[in-house]
Amino acid sequence: MKSSKILKKRVLFLAYDQGLEHGPTDFNDKNVDPNYVLNIADKGNYSGVIFQKGIAEKYYNKKKNKTPLIIKLNGKTNLIKGDPISPQLCTVKEAISLGAKAVGYTIYPGSIHEAKMFKEFEKIEREAHENNLPVIAWMYPRGSSIKNELDKDILAYSARIGLELGADIIKIKYNNNPKDLKWIIKCAGKTKVVISGGTKTNPELLLQQTKDIMNSGAIGLAIGRNVWQYKEPLKITKALKSIIFKNKSVNEALKYLK
Repeated sequence: MKSSKILKKRVLFLAYDQGLEHGPTDFNDKNVDPNYVLNIADKGNYSGVIFQKGIAEKYYNKKKNKTPLIIKLNGKTNLIKGDPISPQLCTVKEAISLGAKAVGYTIYPGSIHEAKMFKEFEKIEREAHENNLPVIAWMYPRGSSIKNELDKDILAYSARIGLELGADIIKIKYNNNPKDLKWIIKCAGKTKVVISGGTKTNPELLLQQTKDIMNSGAIGLAIGRNVWQYKEPLKITKALKSIIFKNKSVNEALKYLK
């Protein structure tokens, strides 16, 4: 596979696939509009913006928007309970036609449906790599057999699955323990690791977590709500980028929020 802008040493992705996964509860009058988020991505010079195909085909302009597009190929709602399964909703061919520079796919290790997701991921990965597209695997351990999805050993196992399946990047959650994360990232081997941004939190805590995450060996964040729910998204973007790309301290990064 040829080198890609997505596969850099450090990255900051702007995630906006929450509408399908969570419903509109994350949105307000501003960020409910995908154009608002695209504007943040372009002005903030993000490494990539993550959309489901419906948002991509209606809002992303291959000529106008400069942020590399990452299309999430599968998804589900949170309306159905029980062991999760996230079916494919977009093909690699469709993603390419919409301008995607990478594709993403969620796998729920521990779900009774994991074998179906493994099989679907394998086909997606092969087609994507044949077209020189990197593949990002959302590795979220869930299901009736998973008692604690943030357990160190469970996260490490999930990271290793991503490596074994051939993902170029895996996206996992952070359990707020840098020592654990170092081991989890080591288990991912040569597969790069980005951390999920999670729910909106205190900016200072977010920046400290970002510093710990980068020091643990991750290549960056795939963050959404902590940016586009923030009152001044470009300020928090600059603060995050100062840590991720310039190795600034938390105190130095906080200056961008003033």
